[in-house]
Amino acid sequence: MKSATFRLDRRIFELFQDEALLRFTTRELRDAYVRELASPPKSMVECWRYIHDQIRRLIRVGWVRAEDSRAGRGKTYRVLTQPEHLTLDLVDRCSSEQPARADTAYGEEPVEESAVRRLQELAKEIRLDLLSSMGEAERYKQLMQEMPQLKEQVEDEFLEARDRGSRLLGHLKAVEKTLKFLSIV
Repeated sequence: MKSATFRLDRRIFELFQDEALLRFTTRELRDAYVRELASPPKSMVECWRYIHDQIRRLIRVGWVRAEDSRAGRGKTYRVLTQPEHLTLDLVDRCSSEQPARADTAYGEEPVEESAVRRLQELAKEIRLDLLSSMGEAERYKQLMQEMPQLKEQVEDEFLEARDRGSRLLGHLKAVEKTLKFLSIV
């Protein structure tokens, strides 16, 4: 398997070396992270979002897993061993400490975040279209089996719906692979 580079905040990595944080809540990790900062963050909400995003990224690559199925406050997570397929790139700044990018105007989100959001929306749309095409093809197939006399009229529609479903599946795979790449880098 090809090794993927995974960027992780150095402070979070160091906090995971502490056995007290092998099981944690978002709040516990955030509070421990804030204690490690040289100066308090400008916004605790932004810090919480940053930590929450890092947890989601760590779950996606298999480094952290949710302990319980409940959502919301108090949800506990467990730190697992570092996945072998990841090459770790430790960074020293969190997103709120990084200087403003010249290509990002005030009030706009960074290009990568907007791209991820757009790709997620696109994946939802494609998934919906894919399910529709699969359902359509399935119904045409049932009609041909139940009423063989309709086969000539329905077969072209069946093949078209099946082909459309195959193309949409390819589109969905491409978008999901791109999302996976963006979440790892």
